[in-house]
Amino acid sequence: MMKRISVISAMLTLCGGIAFSQGQLDAFKYGQTDLSGTARYMSMGGAFGALGGDVSVMSANPAGLAVYRSSEVGATLGLSSANTQTDWLGTMESNNKKRTNFDNIAYVGYFPTTNDVGVVSWNAGFSYNRLKNFHRDYTMSSGRNMRTSLTDYIAARATGNDIGGEKDPYMLPDWLSVLGYNAGLIEAFNDDYYSYYSSFGAADRNGEWVPSQIDNAGLRISERGAIDQYNIAFGLNLSDRVFLGADLAVTDMDYSFSSQYDEKFTNDDDFFIDNRLSTEGSGYSVNVGAIVRPADFLRLGIAYNSPTWYKMTDYFYGAAASSVTMDNNEINDLTDNTPEGQFYEYRYRSPDKWLLSAALILGRSALISVDYELANYRGMRMYDRYGDAEQSTNNDINANFNRSTTVRAGAEVKLTPQFALRAGGSWSGSSMTEALRNGRVEVATAGTIPHFTLDRGVTNYTFGFGYRFTPSFYTDLACVLTTSKEDVHVFSNLFDKEGALFEAQPASLKTNRIHTALTVGYKF
Repeated sequence: MMKRISVISAMLTLCGGIAFSQGQLDAFKYGQTDLSGTARYMSMGGAFGALGGDVSVMSANPAGLAVYRSSEVGATLGLSSANTQTDWLGTMESNNKKRTNFDNIAYVGYFPTTNDVGVVSWNAGFSYNRLKNFHRDYTMSSGRNMRTSLTDYIAARATGNDIGGEKDPYMLPDWLSVLGYNAGLIEAFNDDYYSYYSSFGAADRNGEWVPSQIDNAGLRISERGAIDQYNIAFGLNLSDRVFLGADLAVTDMDYSFSSQYDEKFTNDDDFFIDNRLSTEGSGYSVNVGAIVRPADFLRLGIAYNSPTWYKMTDYFYGAAASSVTMDNNEINDLTDNTPEGQFYEYRYRSPDKWLLSAALILGRSALISVDYELANYRGMRMYDRYGDAEQSTNNDINANFNRSTTVRAGAEVKLTPQFALRAGGSWSGSSMTEALRNGRVEVATAGTIPHFTLDRGVTNYTFGFGYRFTPSFYTDLACVLTTSKEDVHVFSNLFDKEGALFEAQPASLKTNRIHTALTVGYKF
């Protein structure tokens, strides 16, 4: 045991107190969006940056609003199904979740002038759009293949903090260590409240620490909530050759997370730790863009989407319990939970984006459109409630994130003047550095939630059709097949000066979503 304690103590300079502020992976999670909008927009992979003429472009390139030649009102209803598949050390599990969504409602007003050149028309638009759907559940189980307990990680985080000696340990910044100590997951070495070790193990005859063998570990995650955006946009048509647009967006975020993690050992000892997090936030952003039509068959677009500046509040709660066999064979049961009603207020700036687009108009029967999006995830920032930078988190963002690219492409073919077929797709690479993705970076987690996921990229394949019942009334149907890949870490890898101290064994997570959307609209 002395050898184990000395190794953990060596990490003192590496694992100092971790504040309850949100970390780099929370910044990344809140900066993600789905492929969402009208059914026509989704069925063509969202590649409307140069094409325009769809209400969904307000949040991408608002210059597309100026392409309208009539007023329009429409609404979109969606049905989504999320299937999650995990593989943790050879044990595979799957879960399904279905949900009906109200995806989009919008109005565009068309106001022509009497000019043939100059300002030909101007348009105004109002829309609601669901940018992100967080709903999913996933579970994972390790069997007997897990080598390192979560309690080892908690002990390493606790080392260097006077947890057991504090009259009110929840005044300390690292609440996970406090919860673990009070619930009996870790113990202080010889009443030295600066050195800790896992409660699940014992010393052999030579005094060497021998951890208890894990019989099974299980993690259950439930995520809920959405990011909703409300847009007010204006477009200007100059001589039917140049289209300009600007948009003011107000965004609401509602996210909830719950996790239940437990480990059972071969000697029948066990523990669990449960966590709940609820996040509420609102913010604003500005989008500007232009579309140029150098020829009747070609449109080129460019747009800038500013960061969204949020004010956020987190409400959190954690609970843990342990059952440990003592030397006299008695069972020691301990429980603890964080104080009730805890919350944390902060500010967050999401990534900004540039969008470059091109579209080919092939007569009246077909079109092809491509978007290239560059998102600056390195520009994400976290601030406290007063607007002061959370420097540790922002340094992590600078070190572990890059710019990310997304390519979207779509095509439409009109088989008859009333009926059109559409197809497309989008491909997004991970903005995380290779070191972060491959677990070579220690990830600081906030509060009492040690679990996190690392992104491996997102792919969307889309198709759909549209039918115009009359010159004014139409309906569109879309189906979006989304595949996202992630690695799930129960806790972070930890490192000392010589390399890895111990390695968490992540699970692979694959989320397959099928989103079907129906849009009904009327032009006038």
